[in-house]
Formats: sequence, C-alpha cells, structure tokens
Amino acid sequence: MSNLQQMKENQPSNKRYITKKKMMITFSILFILSLFIKIFMDTNMFKVNKVQFHSGKIPEGSAISILQISDVHNKVFGNNNEKLIKTIEKLNANIIVITGDLVDRSTDDLKHMFSLIDKITSIHKHVFFVTGNHEWDNPKREELLIGLEEQKVTVLNNKNSQLTVDGVTLNLVGIDDASTNHENVNEAFNGINDKRYTVLLSHTPDIIENDSEISADLILSGHTHGGQVRLPFIGALVAPDQGFFPKFEKGTYKIDNSQHLYIDSGLGTSVAPIRFMNQSQISYIKISNPER
Repeated sequence: MSNLQQMKENQPSNKRYITKKKMMITFSILFILSLFIKIFMDTNMFKVNKVQFHSGKIPEGSAISILQISDVHNKVFGNNNEKLIKTIEKLNANIIVITGDLVDRSTDDLKHMFSLIDKITSIHKHVFFVTGNHEWDNPKREELLIGLEEQKVTVLNNKNSQLTVDGVTLNLVGIDDASTNHENVNEAFNGINDKRYTVLLSHTPDIIENDSEISADLILSGHTHGGQVRLPFIGALVAPDQGFFPKFEKGTYKIDNSQHLYIDSGLGTSVAPIRFMNQSQISYIKISNPER
C-alpha cells in the first residue's frame, strides 16, 4: 500500500479526533463561563428567604413579621442600594433586625452604610442592631455605633427591649458579639418576662453551644455566610469558628420543642469576594399562632 493511500484512509479518523477535541474545548469554555455567571449572580444579586415559625405565645389569630439583614460587610447592591431599599419597603415587615457585620473590619469609609441605614430608618421606625466580630475589629466601631443611634437605630448591646406591634408584644434581646467574647447573656436577659415570645439577636450561632440555658424562643444569627461557597450534596465547606463542614451553617435548626435557631446566610462576603451555590439574601420571618 502506498503512502498516499495510507494517508487517505487515516483522514476520517483524524477528522473525528479533531471534531471530538473541538467539542471538548467548547464544552469546557461553556462550563467555565457558566461557573463565572453563577458566581457573579450569587454574589451580586440578592433574594428574599421566607421562613415561618409558630408559637402559642402569640395571640390567636395574630402574627408578627421580622426582616433580618445580616453580614452586609459594606457591600452595595446596584445604584446606592436602591433595589435593596425597594425590596425592604415592599416587604413591609413589622420589625427590622440587623444581626452584625454591617461593615467589614477593613471598612474605613462609613458613608455607604450610613446611607443605607438612613434610607431604612426613613421608611421604618422599628430597627434593631447587634454587633458582629467585624464591628469589634474595626477601628471606627464607636463612630459607627454612635451614628446608628443618631439615625434612630436601637443598638441592643447586651440589652433587651419590649415591643408591641399589631397587638403582639414580644421581647427583643440582643447580645454583643460572642465570637469576640463581648456577650453578657445574664445582663441581656435581665428583667425578661418569659411568658412573652422572646427573640434573641446573636451574631454568631455558637452562642447556643456556649450557653445552653438561653431562654429565647427564637435565636436569629448570621456570621457563617452559609459557608459562602457551597457544593451540591455537601453544603458549606467551612464557616467561621466551626472549621470544615460546620454543624450550624444556614437555615433553621430545632434546638428543642420550644426553641429554634435561624441562621441567615447574609448579603456580603468576607476573605474571598465570591459566593457560589449560596446566593446573597435577606430573610422575611413570620411568627404566628398555630391556630391562625
């Protein structure tokens, strides 16, 4: 057989190899592009996570709603948080709670966060805040806390407050960040009437491991970012203070028959400026009587 004949016979095989190679390259490019799009969307587009809780401590036929904002880390969504503000206004919750890390430890300009808070308090009068670890690590912590109070935000630094909205009276308790050892649970719960429904704001969910005698019906936390990066079937790879494959990462955990922990995975990022399989979010929490 001549060399020319041999080359002709090998051509179809070479074409198939080239076609297969092109398909693999195309698939790889599309996969990488899809990955980047998913990361961009999860990091820069937020959703509203809706959660429901029931309690006999809420009057029959009544309900109260709480909007939880956590772990903003000085992130701005769109044009001066316009979409975020419109969403908050549309949800029209009875109470807004900010569960720490409003800024990052490296934030040296507070104008974005003061602008956000100014817009929130202009449309809502019941806004509460507790510190996170990044507030305690930020040199401008005092300036931030004073600014929040000047903008009519109630800072629950190891304090509690009683609030009546739409005929429902509840206790709101807030502790300073426990991951930096600034919490004082006894002081925070001082004088509480535990016959009322009690919500504890604690930046870190680890408070339930550190203090098992917390007399709160619902604990609202953040801090974990839901792992920030998650994998299918595995969930969060790592979370602050818990290390790899954390026990408490995001969502609802039943502590006992009368107590729940809810962890909001937050809006912002820390360390790495990306989220994956874990979209930025705020949480709309409704608490009602089970007879409703």
